[in-house]
Amino acid sequence: MSLRSISFALNGRATEVEADECELLLDLLHDRLGLGEVRYGCGEGVCGTCTVLLDGLPVSACCVLSIQASGRSVETLSGLVGEDGSLHPLQEALLRHGGAQCGFCTPGVVMTALALFRRNPRPTREELRYELVGNICRCTGYTKILDALEEYASSAPPSVTPSGAVAGTPGGER
Repeated sequence: MSLRSISFALNGRATEVEADECELLLDLLHDRLGLGEVRYGCGEGVCGTCTVLLDGLPVSACCVLSIQASGRSVETLSGLVGEDGSLHPLQEALLRHGGAQCGFCTPGVVMTALALFRRNPRPTREELRYELVGNICRCTGYTKILDALEEYASSAPPSVTPSGAVAGTPGGER
């Protein structure tokens, strides 16, 4: 067992831990840092249950070594909760539409969809379907999830890119 000190931003907060070089990010987040929303699903990176955002991109935490997070940003579902405990509007839409029945897949679905919405605030239903291909849900049949994501997309303001252009609009107009 070879321990290494790693530092990374976890949900916007500086975090420093000792990590074994073979420890998975999933184990670090769930078992050691107590983030229960980062759940073990398949252990092979195909179910989407353990999806987190690593530097803004969705990754399966069961396939990433914790030391790979060093110097990077990691976002989980708990990072979306408001200071007053309020849910993120994306979570609220899923609840309204019944897109979070048992809730097991929900954190991965939310994080995957959030990454898409940051890149493209107005995706089509087909783009939403494509993005969620790596998230297995056994309860909803996806229709309710897609309905919720479409509602969110129609109500969320377009995001502004670092260049100042509005993402998801033709030519990036403001």
